[in-house]
Amino acid sequence: MSSSNALPPRSNVAPIPMECDAPFLKVEGELPRELNGTLYRNGPNPQFDVPGAHWFVGDGMLHAFHIENGRASYRNRWVRTPKWLAEHDAGRALFGGFGRRLSNVPEGTTQDSGVANTNIVFHAGRLLALEEGHMPTEIEPGTLATRGYQTYRDAIAGPFTAHPKLDPVTGEMVFFGYNAAGPFTPKVSYGVVGANGEVSQFERFDAPYASMVHDFIVTEKHVLFPILPLTGSMERAMGGRPPYAWEPDKGAYVGVMKRGGSTKDIIWFRGDSCYVFHVMNAWEDGQRIIADVMQFAEPPLFPYPDGRPTDPAKSKARLCRWTFDLSGATDRFTQHYQDETTGEFPRIDDRQAGLAYRHGWYACGNPAGAAASGLSGIVHVDHNANRRAQYLLPDGDTISEPVFVERGAEAAEGDGWLVATVWRARENRSDLAVFNALDIESGPVALVQLGHRVPDGFHGNWVNGR
Repeated sequence: MSSSNALPPRSNVAPIPMECDAPFLKVEGELPRELNGTLYRNGPNPQFDVPGAHWFVGDGMLHAFHIENGRASYRNRWVRTPKWLAEHDAGRALFGGFGRRLSNVPEGTTQDSGVANTNIVFHAGRLLALEEGHMPTEIEPGTLATRGYQTYRDAIAGPFTAHPKLDPVTGEMVFFGYNAAGPFTPKVSYGVVGANGEVSQFERFDAPYASMVHDFIVTEKHVLFPILPLTGSMERAMGGRPPYAWEPDKGAYVGVMKRGGSTKDIIWFRGDSCYVFHVMNAWEDGQRIIADVMQFAEPPLFPYPDGRPTDPAKSKARLCRWTFDLSGATDRFTQHYQDETTGEFPRIDDRQAGLAYRHGWYACGNPAGAAASGLSGIVHVDHNANRRAQYLLPDGDTISEPVFVERGAEAAEGDGWLVATVWRARENRSDLAVFNALDIESGPVALVQLGHRVPDGFHGNWVNGR
């Protein structure tokens, strides 16, 4: 642990080497008594180091913070995918990411390179660890034990998004998968799992080109598929060049279809080249669909096809509003930035998913701080009041995606808390921070303190104890 006068470590990306349980955690402040349940978080935590491997391809590690009656506990476990088990038995790395097998792989080793490292959702009684290249991995909620792939009795197959949408009205889980006909192919799948856990629809269609499609858009009546020019290429991969690369000349496409309809009826809209990892929310407004997204002018972490990096100044996301005119007057969609504050990992009160909404939050950067390249605060956007509030961490500290938890089933939209992990750079450990969601400027109402780091990860969700 660093002394208080030492310089903080550069980042919180490096993996931690252990699984552990902490049944009684110290709490600074007071945890709200209505806050009863578990925050599950997922992120890359490589079991073995692979020099040069992309951050996106590390083995998934789950972190569970359980809160009940003002007390908190913690547990973390690796997701025991076929890849993790094979490498554990071999005592070394066998895969280099994006399906690439390293040299001298033992005969009979699994071909499955899935890492289940991106998100974790609860639907129809199942807790699912997700990573967009493979099927969902079911997890036992209490122990975090890995139960294996969930195929819904073989009703679905192929890649499954890390960002399915849970409809708050119907209880359906709507999903898609890119590379549905194999790596770097333009085929995309689409499906629906009902509130009863049964698959009610599963289809495939061809996108305009092979793209990395991390997230998509679902409203009450429509589904939208963004095909943006972060492209996949088997030829590049086989030739030792970037498997995924930025090709802005291909332009941006968004396919729109009616929910309950067929992928054969998708209508394609065009827009200016951009990239979006994450969607905040979307809804219908008469003959229009409006979607709020975190838009990059150029994607971070991925180069041009010849290996040149994208422009760091253009590789930061801002909240942007897309508007689609369904009247047939145009096949272009508009893109308007809503704010100059850079950030990522947008969240809402999930009871408004796919519906008109008022409140949104996202993790933001602090241009004035030493951690300008990281996420070091939270922004609250109140669309009705045209108000934007912000909370910034001490210089050097960073924060995860802020997850909203409602105060109760009948609470008004936004009435509840945000829960997020915070890395304390000078102490090189993490807290779970709990904020009043409508008063983030006042800072956390409670901090659950860990003795070790929760490495930077991707996504998490709250599961109510009830």
